[in-house]
This record gives sequence, C-alpha cells and structure tokens, in this order.
Amino acid sequence: MKRVIYILFFVVIEQISFGQQLPLYSQYLYNKFLINPAVAGSDGYTSLNLTARKQWIGLSGSPQIFSFSVQTRFLKHRGDVELKNNKTVFRPANDAKVGLGATVFSYQSGLIQRTGFNVAYAYHLWLHNMTQLSFGLSFTGTYFRINEKMLNLEDQNDPALNDNLRRGIFMPDAIFGVYLLNRKYNIGFSAYQLLGGAAKIGNAAYSNYNLFRHYYLFGSYSFEPTKDIELRPSVLLMMSEQQMPYIKPLAEIGLNFVYNESFWAGLSYRTSGAIIANLGVKYSNIYIGYAFDFTLQEVQQITYGTHELNIAWKFGDSARRYRWLDRY
Repeated sequence: MKRVIYILFFVVIEQISFGQQLPLYSQYLYNKFLINPAVAGSDGYTSLNLTARKQWIGLSGSPQIFSFSVQTRFLKHRGDVELKNNKTVFRPANDAKVGLGATVFSYQSGLIQRTGFNVAYAYHLWLHNMTQLSFGLSFTGTYFRINEKMLNLEDQNDPALNDNLRRGIFMPDAIFGVYLLNRKYNIGFSAYQLLGGAAKIGNAAYSNYNLFRHYYLFGSYSFEPTKDIELRPSVLLMMSEQQMPYIKPLAEIGLNFVYNESFWAGLSYRTSGAIIANLGVKYSNIYIGYAFDFTLQEVQQITYGTHELNIAWKFGDSARRYRWLDRY
C-alpha cells in the first residue's frame, strides 16, 4: 500500500503543478497538430510525427507519453473531364481547402494508463496578404485502465481495484481549434475534452472521474535579421476548468534560433517552474528534435529531468520556405 501512496503522491504533485489531465509537450512549435486539430494540412505538407516524452526519469510512476500522428492536405487540381470505362466522367475542382489528420497515443501517469486516438478534419481559407485561417474539429476516443503491474494493495476493497477501471473504460470526446497562419506569424486556439465525459470508477467518493475542458492559446513571430538566420519568440497559455477560478493559466515563454531552416535551438520558461532547452536538426526530409526540461521544483533532486524526442518525416515541395503558398 505504501508503494501506491508514493505513486499517487507524485501524481497529485503533477496535478497541482500543471493542473492538467492532458500531457505537456516541450516541442509543440514543431508539431502544433498535437494541441490543435486546425493545423492538419495547414502547411501543405504530408507529415508523419513520432513523439516520446518521459517526465521525471528515475521516479516510479512518473508521466510518460508516446504518440504517432499523420496529417496531410488534399492536392489542388482543376475540374476536368476524363474517360473512365468508356464513359465520360467529370472530376470536380479541388481548391485544396481540406486537411486531414490522425493520432494514436499512450499516456501513463501513476496508476492510470490512457490509450486512445483522434481523427481530425480541418478547413483552410485564404485571407488577404497571404494569410490563412483554418478551422479544425477532431473526434477522440480514450481507453482508461489501471496498470495492474504497479498495484501492491493489502486492502482488497481499495477503490483502485474497482472492476470497471481494471477492465477499462472507453470515453469519447471532441476537440475544436482555430489557427491563423502567415509567413511572419501564427496564432492558434483550441479547446480539448469539449464533451466533458465522466466515468464511474469506484464508490461514492470516486463516482465521477471528469474530463475537464482544457484550453490552449499559442503564438509565435518570425524575425529574419539575415537570409539564413531566424529568431522566433513564442508564447503558450494553457488553462483547465479543473483549475478555475483558483489557479492562474500555465504559461510558457520561449525564444528559438533557426539557421538555414536546417538547425534550431531554443530556451523557454514554464511558469509551473521549469526551464526547457531544445535543439534539432533537419536532414533531407527528416526532422529530429530533442528537449530537456529542468524543473525548479524539489522533485528535480531525485530525478534525471524530463526528456522528449520528436522525429518527423515531411513530404512535399521544400525548395524554399512557404512554397505551399504558391502550390495552394
């Protein structure tokens, strides 16, 4: 029982620190689709992303997540007539306004393991000055269950042994997002867990495990002092209805340096008490990024920090930046 209490203690610390039922990502700038469905296909590339994050390495029961996502945009073509099976068929025009994306993930924090997926649809509109406005909607499904390998209970009536959670509970939900993209800047807003699902887990004290709505607001701006150098300040605000009205939004402020669109490095500060360093490199159409979170909380004394790895494959024109503005 002491082991379980120990694990749950640090899960509580995580909830107090971040107020999140959803995982945090330190490299969201390089895969914004993870926090906003409207990003799907927004840059005109077909992208495959693999993300692995392990928080507080060395501490049993610490949060960890693995996710794989894919996103794309329908190619533009003109309406024309083609011959198919000796019949004349009209193929309608496609203005390349639709993007699609999907993610599968596994997220474990303490005793609770969550495995799920989301499927996203995005619609992109052109505004003046080559600015794109995108709307996205995603359907999600999450399967909750207890990781029995971590259980060591003396009391067989403990709520953690409730049959519902041992067998697993499936909870559907939805995500909405808006994304504004320009050559110089981008701004996004998204709302997660819109349906606010609830699961019956144990006795009266545990009768409702609610999925609280989470809100993300992010933005970045690009300064280009030279042809090959880019400075990219960024900000991310996160808020959960679980926090309201007692806790301020979690904020992350950062600055990234990009050289020749092939190498990047940056630092950011998270108001929960963490400094994040990240770096990455591009080789051909493969992007590899790594981030290290150094927490300013006491838990850092007994861990090896938080590590996050992101690998992406992007397919499409890459002769110059924002080539998609010409293609679409």
